[in-house]
Amino acid sequence: MAAVKFKILPAVLIVILLVLQYRLWFENGGLIDMYRMKKQLAMQVQQNEKLKKRNEKLLKQVQYMQASNDAVESKARGELGMIKKGETFYQVVK
Repeated sequence: MAAVKFKILPAVLIVILLVLQYRLWFENGGLIDMYRMKKQLAMQVQQNEKLKKRNEKLLKQVQYMQASNDAVESKARGELGMIKKGETFYQVVK
């Protein structure tokens, strides 16, 4: 009877090892999931850097517009076609 227990014990240990390895590699939170998350994190960090640079550029534009009336006037004239009182607007068509 003792000899049978020693023959079954390695088989049981191997089954337990296989179950644990499966969980380690393939279930949620396993190694494959971890590698996928690291890749997503790297992509998100890269996207955040791009957006951070864009936000800094926009902030500089806002600060420039707040500090300078000439900048506001230039933008209004160029983009909105605004004119001052007493000015005459001429549009040249090519």
